[in-house]
Amino acid sequence: MDSQVVGIVGAGIGGLSAAIALRGLGREVVVFEQASKFGRVGADINLTPNAVRALDGLGVGEALRTTAARPTHRISRTWDSGAETSRLEMADTAERQYGSPQLTMHRADVLQALEDALPDDVVRLGKRLSALHDDAGRTVLEFTDGNTATVDVLVGADGIHSVVREAVFGPEQPEFTGVVAYRAVVPADRLDVPNMDAFTKWWGPDPATQIVTFPLNRGQDIFVFATRPQDSWREESWTAPGDVVELREAYKDFHHEARALLDACDEVLKSALYVRDPLPTWSAGTRTLLGDACHPMMPFMAQGAGMAIEDAVVLARALTSWAPREALARYEAARLPRTARIQIGSRGNEWLKESGTGDWVYSYDAWSVPLD
Repeated sequence: MDSQVVGIVGAGIGGLSAAIALRGLGREVVVFEQASKFGRVGADINLTPNAVRALDGLGVGEALRTTAARPTHRISRTWDSGAETSRLEMADTAERQYGSPQLTMHRADVLQALEDALPDDVVRLGKRLSALHDDAGRTVLEFTDGNTATVDVLVGADGIHSVVREAVFGPEQPEFTGVVAYRAVVPADRLDVPNMDAFTKWWGPDPATQIVTFPLNRGQDIFVFATRPQDSWREESWTAPGDVVELREAYKDFHHEARALLDACDEVLKSALYVRDPLPTWSAGTRTLLGDACHPMMPFMAQGAGMAIEDAVVLARALTSWAPREALARYEAARLPRTARIQIGSRGNEWLKESGTGDWVYSYDAWSVPLD
């Protein structure tokens, strides 16, 4: 078992986390990434205590803290009156209660910390997967550059458009949710509104309409994320440049403090939000999936990246304790119920709207959850 090679397709947050975890537990790993080079992609990421605790165990937590912000609270406010409906203490309180704080930062900083934790020869760039097949119990990966690679265990960490998922379980199209999202980053010194050091969610008149803000870059920037219903999406890409005038018009009836955040936006990206239904199984033989490849979810519980990181840790623990088929069965049994619950909860978008705690999400420890 020790000499077996684990191949991971996709060098995103989940794939790199899995590689670090597996190497830390003594396994041989190679990551295949279709991009020809690493770049600073994505705008923001909100890592709640469950995700930060998992990353701390990977040894990258301190690097993340050098650029991250630590939101003081998680606040829910009503879209028109501005009334608070819930307020949870985070920062030091979360660290005492859950073992790690909430961190908010640029997504690129997370990827950089994960990349820095791996030797250069672990990730092979420019490897776009085109097909895979069996060879005496191992998996042969075929790439568009004409080369191949053979691995003992294959992990598809290649996102919602997963080639591994399609190869293993057949073609299936993700579903447009009828919701679009706007994303923008605003320098904090251009704003004069309360709670800029907190994660704040403005709950709109319907479940698809909201504005979320939180600090980035040690509080020097404020990230703005807003969603609303839209009947269809006709752009070629899932993300396109947005219109700040359209953005402000869509939320013109929100509380003046919420509107002030949008008034400060100079540029905005607009994206379509897609999901898939929870899969009944993630694994077949010695092949499995993690992260958005198997459980893409709406962003309303801020758990997409966190679930991929948790998957990575639990998968690594399983693969270092059992033979591959047994390991993948235990990994799936441990992870599928939790991720399905969060997928469904994220789509319903009611979590922490009123008073309550985040304990069942935030207290989860991927390093100690039972796999037996």
